[in-house]
Amino acid sequence: MPFLRFLRENAPFLMAGALLSFLSSFGQTFFISIFGGEIRAAFGLSNGEWGGIYTLGTGASAVLMLLAGGLTDRFRVRFLGTLVVGLLGLACFAMALNPWAVALPFVILALRFFGQGMTSTVSIVAMARWFVSTRGRALAIAALGFSFGEATLPLTFVWLKRHVDWHILWIGAGVFCLLMLPVLLGLLRLERTPLAMAEDHTSTGMDSRHWTRLEALKSPLFWSLSLSMMLMPAFSTAFWFHQVHFAEVKGWDHLALVAVFPFGTLALVISTQAFGWAIDRWGVIRLLPIYLLPFALGFMAHAQADRVWWSAIGIILMGISGGGQSTIPAACWAQLFGTRHIGAIKSTVVSLMVLGSAIGPGLTGWLIDLGFPFPSQLWAYAAVFLLASGAMILPLRGAAGRLSGTS
Repeated sequence: MPFLRFLRENAPFLMAGALLSFLSSFGQTFFISIFGGEIRAAFGLSNGEWGGIYTLGTGASAVLMLLAGGLTDRFRVRFLGTLVVGLLGLACFAMALNPWAVALPFVILALRFFGQGMTSTVSIVAMARWFVSTRGRALAIAALGFSFGEATLPLTFVWLKRHVDWHILWIGAGVFCLLMLPVLLGLLRLERTPLAMAEDHTSTGMDSRHWTRLEALKSPLFWSLSLSMMLMPAFSTAFWFHQVHFAEVKGWDHLALVAVFPFGTLALVISTQAFGWAIDRWGVIRLLPIYLLPFALGFMAHAQADRVWWSAIGIILMGISGGGQSTIPAACWAQLFGTRHIGAIKSTVVSLMVLGSAIGPGLTGWLIDLGFPFPSQLWAYAAVFLLASGAMILPLRGAAGRLSGTS
């Protein structure tokens, strides 16, 4: 199907996926970390205490994802999407109005669970279920919402902080989420339930059947892939979380480092569309072992960088892998295990990735305190990415023989 025709015929669903992806930004590390200094000052927290609270809240949200993610197999996106966006808006209000440090882990839990966890999962699962032959393109277009949020929100809110109290900005974020509810309802007014789509819009996985979550969890293939996939959210989150320390160790002005981040966003946007096209053209089996390689090279560039332009190259390489992370995992689970139980399976994967994003900052921060600067750690993480890419090859060869009509 020509691309413009694809956009025209599926515009409401694609726009809904992109909107959900964008709204998840308010629960992502790149947004919350903007207010790290203000939050620490307001509650009298050290860097370690703030990092511990963030890890605790994020880890708890990973556990909740295991319980709640399967709801995407039972309820319409129209209902579940508007519910989680509404609750995300309330979580933003909680961040603005909360006066107690003891409640801060629960606020972080709400932001991470409803933002990074459920809102992004609803978007991804919807694209994976609604589209089959054009699944890659649909996932890529929906992921543009996240890319747009990453490109615009940090710069916008950092500028706004100079003129507006940070509490007011969180209230504004909450109000924006609530204002988007009728927009989301309008885009999905013709949506059908997952069960109603079961006969016409599902695709089977390995062995020409639909795998349940329990069956997938018993498969060595699931763990060989999911554990590799959780590395990127773990250490990309760590990089953004420790960017100030990274700049200090390198002897750079923080603003100079931040100034090269848009190059990564541009690479992410281009890479996301390229990976979406490649998934539809060649399938995820061929792409899975290679999409993490640019990330490993990016960390190597950061580790040895003596000038900011070297880190600009690293940021671009991270963006290239980020495009794969935005599209390949969702398409992977749908192709390997079928779409009937994709919500439950995907929620397990998301919980692992959220757990990784909780562990990454804590682990790297602990090593920094022990005297291992973050740039020095990057060599080891790059090696882990290379090993993880190689570890996927043999399991995927076995899976390819169990897929009918796919590559």
